[in-house]
Amino acid sequence: MKLSRFFAVSPLGTESLLSAEIEEAGGVELQATPNGILFDATLESAYRLCLWSRVATRVYLPVARFEALDGDQLYAQALEVVWEDHLPDGGTFAVNAHLRRSALNHSRFAALRVKDAIVDRLRERWGQRPDVQPQRPDLQVSLDVDKDQVMLSIDLAGESLHRRGYRRVGGAAPLKENLAAAVLLRAGWADASRRSAPLLDPLCGAGTLLIEGALIAADGAPGLWRDYYGFYGWRGHREDLWQAVQEDARERFSQGLGGLPVIAGCERDPHVVESAKENLRACGLEKHVRIDVGDFSTWLPDMGHRMKQSAAGLIVTNPPYGERLGDKVQLQVLYSVLGGQCRQSFPGWQLSVFTSNPELASFLGLRAARSHSLRNGPIQARLYHYHLGPAPAAETAPSASNAETKSDHGDTALMLANRLRKNFKAAQRWAKREGVYCYRVYDADLPEYAAAIDYYDGRLHIQEYKAPSTIDPGKARRRLQDLLRISSEVFEIPPDRVFLKQRKQQKGEAQYGRMGEGGHFFEVSEGKCRFLVNLGDYLDSGLFLDHRPIRQRIMEMAAGRRFLNLFAYTGSATVFAARGGAQSSTTVDASRTYLDWAKENFRLNGLDPRRHKLERADVMRWIDAGREKYDLIFLDPPTFSNSKTRGRDFDVQRDHAALIERTMRRLEVDGTLVFSTNFR
Repeated sequence: MKLSRFFAVSPLGTESLLSAEIEEAGGVELQATPNGILFDATLESAYRLCLWSRVATRVYLPVARFEALDGDQLYAQALEVVWEDHLPDGGTFAVNAHLRRSALNHSRFAALRVKDAIVDRLRERWGQRPDVQPQRPDLQVSLDVDKDQVMLSIDLAGESLHRRGYRRVGGAAPLKENLAAAVLLRAGWADASRRSAPLLDPLCGAGTLLIEGALIAADGAPGLWRDYYGFYGWRGHREDLWQAVQEDARERFSQGLGGLPVIAGCERDPHVVESAKENLRACGLEKHVRIDVGDFSTWLPDMGHRMKQSAAGLIVTNPPYGERLGDKVQLQVLYSVLGGQCRQSFPGWQLSVFTSNPELASFLGLRAARSHSLRNGPIQARLYHYHLGPAPAAETAPSASNAETKSDHGDTALMLANRLRKNFKAAQRWAKREGVYCYRVYDADLPEYAAAIDYYDGRLHIQEYKAPSTIDPGKARRRLQDLLRISSEVFEIPPDRVFLKQRKQQKGEAQYGRMGEGGHFFEVSEGKCRFLVNLGDYLDSGLFLDHRPIRQRIMEMAAGRRFLNLFAYTGSATVFAARGGAQSSTTVDASRTYLDWAKENFRLNGLDPRRHKLERADVMRWIDAGREKYDLIFLDPPTFSNSKTRGRDFDVQRDHAALIERTMRRLEVDGTLVFSTNFR
C-alpha cells in the first residue's frame, strides 16, 4: 500500500509516548520537531493511529509546504493546492490557523486568506462556491506557520483526539483524557496491568484516570466511541480500511475485558460519581471499574486492609493544585494525609501524583524516585513517582481504626497521636456536660509540635506557631505534616474539614483581610446561642473559644442593663448579653466585614435590631465623640493595631490604661467594665 507523509501532535512532555504509538500503528518516524512528529505511513496505519493513540491531539495529512511572508503570498500558494482532490462536490470545509514567530501574525486573517483561495479555486472548477461550516465540516483544513514556513494539511482527527466520545455526563474534566493516559503510561501502568496489578485513584473526580486506565488494561482503543473524524467527509477516505481497523479494535477490546485487574476510585460528591458511572456505562466498563462515594482519608485505609494480600499495585491521582492562597494552605492538609495514608496502607506499592505545585507535593512527606514534566493546558505540571517502601516485618497495612498508631514517623509522632487521643477523650466528656460543641484540644503540649488545635463541631482549626529561625525548615515542615495527618486520623475528620493557619502578628489591613474565598461558613452552638463560624477564609474563626467564660459571665450580669461591646469582632458577647436579658446593646467595630458577620449572628439568635444596634467606627474616636452611658461594658482591644484614620498605632501594653480611663467616661457610676486582653 502507498506510503504518505503525516504529522501528529500531542501535549508537551508526551513526545516519546507518541513516537512509540506511531511505530506500533505501523508508521516510520522521520523527524521529531518541537511541534510534533513527522512520519511516513499507509492510510490504514494513519487510521489506526487516529483510533488507537492515547496521547495524540491531532493527526494531519500535509498537502503543501512553502514560505509565505504576507497574506498575498499565502493566498497564491494555497490557490495552487489541488483542493478538488480532497473536498467532494458540494462538501463543506473550515480552516484553523496556528501561527508562531511569523511575519503573518493574525491567525484569523491568515485563515481567511486560505479560505478565499480554496473558495476561488473550487468555484472555478465546480461553477459554484463551497460552503464554510465551522463545526464538523466535511474537510477540516489546518494552517500551521512557524518562522514563515507554511504547512497546509488535512486534519484527519477533525476534533481533538482527547475527546474520546464516552463522556456523556458532566462538564469538562479537570484532566483531558489524552493527558490522563499519558500520566498512566508514565507511571508504568501498561506493564503493571499486564501482571494484573491493581489501580487506585483516591481522588478520582469524574473518573478520567480510572476509565483511561481500564482502556489500557483491556486493550481498548480510546477512539472507538467517537462519532466524528475529520476524514469522514474527505475525498480520499477508504471506508473499507476504516471498518477493518474498527472491527479489529472491537474484537481486541471484547477479549481484553475478560481479565481486568482491580480498578477502583473514590469521590466524595455523589453527583460526580453518578456522572462517572454514566461515562463508564457509555464505554462498557461499568462492571469493571468501581467508584465509591466517600472521603479518601477513610477509603484508603479500608482499601489497604482489603487488598493486603493482593499484588503491589499503582495509586495514580491528580489532587487539586490550589490557585488561591487559602486553597493552598488548606491543601497542605490534604497532601499530608494523602501521603501518610498511602505510605501506611499500601507498603510496596507505587504512588504517582500529578500536580503543578511542588510545594504541595512536598507535603506528601515522601521522596520522589523520579518525575516527568507535563503540561495541563496552560499550566506547567509535574508527575512525581514514589516507591512506598515495604512494611516492617512485624506490621501489616493498618485499618482505618488503628492507622494512627502505626505511624512510621518515629516516637514523637506516636506521642502526638496518644496526646491528642487523651485530650480529646477528656474534652468530650466536659463538652457534653456543658453543652459545648467547640473547644481547644491541644495547645503546644509537646514542644516538637508547636500549634493550637481547636475542635469546631466536626471540624479542626489548626494554628501553627511560626517556628523560630533556629529550627531547620525541612524539619519544621515534616513536623507539620505529622501534625496534619495524625490530627485528621485521630479525630476521624476528613482533610477538607481540617483548616490550617500560621499564627503571627498581624498589622494594618491584614487584621481584617480575607485569607481565601472558599465561603467556609457553618453554624455552631454554644449553650443556647448560635453562631456562624468560618475556619477557612479569615485568620480567626469568628468565635474566640478562650472567651467562653467571659461570655458566660456577661450573660449572668446583663439582665436589665444597657450593654456596650467595644472592638466587638463578630458580636458574640452581645448575643450572650441579649440572651441574659440585656435591656439594649450597642456593638462597635471598625471592620465592615465583622459587623456584617455580627449582623448575621444577631439574626440567628433573634435579636431585635431596634434594641441591639451595630455601629461601624474607630472605637477610640467613638468613645470620645459620644456621651451616652452604659451599665455594662465589654472592652476587648487588639494587642496591636495601626489605623490610617487614627494617625497612630495602638499597643495594649503601652496604651491600655489610657483606653480604660477613656472608656470609664461612658460607664454609669454603678456600672461594670469588663476588660480583656491576650497580651502576655
